[in-house]
Amino acid sequence: MSYQRLENVIQGSLDAGGEDISGKNLQTATSLLAAQANDVRSHRVNWQSYLQGQMISQEEFTFIREYDNATNKEQRDQVLQRYGPSAAKIFLSLMGHISKDQTVQYILTMVDDMLQEDHDRVSYFFDHAKKAKTTPWAQFLNMLNRQDKFVINQAARVIAKLACWGKEKMNTNDLNYYFSWIRGQLTAAGNEYLPASAGCLQMVLRYNVYREAFMETEGMGTIVSVLGSRCGFQIQYQLTFCIWMVTYNAALTAQVNKYNVIPVLADILHESAKEKVTRIILATFRNLLEKPEEKEIVQDNALAMIQCKVLKQLEVLEGQKFEDSDITDDIEYISEKLRDSVEGLSSFDEYSQEVKSGRLEWSPVHKSEKFWRENAARLNEKNYEMLKILIKLLETSKDSTVLAVSAHDIGEYVRHYPRGKHNIEQLGGKELVMTYMGHEDPTVRYEALLAVQKLMVHNWEYLGKALEQQK
Repeated sequence: MSYQRLENVIQGSLDAGGEDISGKNLQTATSLLAAQANDVRSHRVNWQSYLQGQMISQEEFTFIREYDNATNKEQRDQVLQRYGPSAAKIFLSLMGHISKDQTVQYILTMVDDMLQEDHDRVSYFFDHAKKAKTTPWAQFLNMLNRQDKFVINQAARVIAKLACWGKEKMNTNDLNYYFSWIRGQLTAAGNEYLPASAGCLQMVLRYNVYREAFMETEGMGTIVSVLGSRCGFQIQYQLTFCIWMVTYNAALTAQVNKYNVIPVLADILHESAKEKVTRIILATFRNLLEKPEEKEIVQDNALAMIQCKVLKQLEVLEGQKFEDSDITDDIEYISEKLRDSVEGLSSFDEYSQEVKSGRLEWSPVHKSEKFWRENAARLNEKNYEMLKILIKLLETSKDSTVLAVSAHDIGEYVRHYPRGKHNIEQLGGKELVMTYMGHEDPTVRYEALLAVQKLMVHNWEYLGKALEQQK
């Protein structure tokens, strides 16, 4: 999918309040927030009572009544132009000193609608902020700490619009705070407003400066964690959309797969029955093969897809009909790239990608004497990258097969590399392997015992035969 279409898609999403890749109005993305906003609009506020109670000034009353009673964009423009930056000042003042949640909801919805109707209206908030020596989003960021969930999420939408449509971009401290809030919303248990929070992230990641900041705050890890938790298809789509936008930054593509993005998306691609989810995953995979400037990164991404059996899934998809021609184009492009990579794939390339994916299984390479004899020393490359991953898997994995294969490979490394024992001890692997000698799974127990014996003795061949007789 072209970057120009990306621009059109996102703009359509912002205008519609939905997040569909085709630019159609997909209200399901923010259905709860949208439904509540409709309800809020239907309960008009009695501004006269606030004036009589001396809770608002005459100027505030005159403005808010005129704006609230305007029936079309032309009338609203006339009111805003008369007041200029004071309009923003009044909105902020009303939200600041009125405590009733229902009224704050109404004012926030007015502001959100005002910006949605005309993106240039963010200038009122920027001009006021300049005079007040503050930021346009400062008060809205403070509202994220309120108790009312509608207020919180409506304020988050306004922040996203100010951050995207204004003449200045959000500063680092405020942006980090906003991203931290979004990450908290994405991981909050039972969050009914999850699609709305994801929608805010989709909105701000349109801009490269925000993508870079998002990656710096480890936001990709949060996205992958949510995607790996079997969330619904709408969240799968929205969060993959966020990854897709990040992959338009060539420099960031080098960082993306360290979060195991490809294995998680490959699983979703294999299981998903929704065309829009398939479409956005394929668009993301294409970017990961097309955008990186370093050939090594492209190759690593290709190998990760091959390891996760993406090529086989593409063969299944080739036999299906899709409404969007981009899907067919992406399938053809990705398939060609992956087949080219398969042709030049060495056994060590295959092995290293399997290890990096964290999805170890008893593939033939692990039991190959020839492989270990020729490649054991290569586990030392890139500052012992492969060894460190194997040890990390022993430390964190709960999968018995992964544990057994990791222990086995460490033992084979020690057996075939002269200084292997020393390296494993230095990396803390020896003690870790020893803890699995009492594991409940007999295969894990056996491989751990064998690996420990290889770490402690030198006559590996004799030991191997003896253990085989016991097995």
